[in-house]
Amino acid sequence: MAHLLVVEDDPQLRGALVRALRDKGHAVATAPSGMAGLDAAVTSGPDLVVLDLGLPDVDGAQVLRMLRAVSDVPVIVATARDDEPGMVTVLEAGADDYIVKPFGAAQLDARIKAVLRRLGVTETEEPLRVGGLSIDPASREVTLDEAALDLTPREFDLLAYLARRPGQVVSRRELLAEVWQQPLGGADKTVDVHLSWLRRKLGETAQRPRYLHTVRTVGVKLAAPDGQGHSEEEPSEQGADQRAHGEHGEHGEHGPNENEQGGPA
Repeated sequence: MAHLLVVEDDPQLRGALVRALRDKGHAVATAPSGMAGLDAAVTSGPDLVVLDLGLPDVDGAQVLRMLRAVSDVPVIVATARDDEPGMVTVLEAGADDYIVKPFGAAQLDARIKAVLRRLGVTETEEPLRVGGLSIDPASREVTLDEAALDLTPREFDLLAYLARRPGQVVSRRELLAEVWQQPLGGADKTVDVHLSWLRRKLGETAQRPRYLHTVRTVGVKLAAPDGQGHSEEEPSEQGADQRAHGEHGEHGEHGPNENEQGGPA
């Protein structure tokens, strides 16, 4: 996880960038103008700055020059300007990379990681905590009430993805796209079976959930226990619970088709 500063005057785009980068596991602060961004970059010490050029008070290129006079923080310029002379100007002024709008969150995240890696900046990884659950992305270790849990790589990725969105309902389609890297979708039962395996290791069932709650026809959420009763479980996942128990019993923990280290399960 990197601590990022996004300097962008468009509130809709700024909000979209914050959501996308937080979804990638980063901590994100923002500034709506050039001078506010310059002040935040100097005082808060981010790992990297994402800087727009078309700012309302001072042009982003000038902000970059002022920033370079006092700081060597990595800067990625994100702008709609795609002319080569403009790109050369900001790169020569001290930008570490240049990305042209529109761009996807995955591309920006990849560029952020590449810049930090190239400059030898270590991304800080902070444990995710939901109730008695602690998920450490750096060591890929999980504890529940201080007891270690033995999770497969896929189970860890699934739990960590949900833990970054505590209390938020996430659809199976989103999980397939982000955790299994299947943007065109796949079999919902793949998600259901892995959720069932996670439930077993968390000491709960679909009928009596503590952390993993299914919202009928919508998706699943991870939330700290609050003493409430049953969630609205879908029949498919209850069936997956039974399938998971059967697969574990017959084929071992991962089932017959599990391929945790390689491609999608």
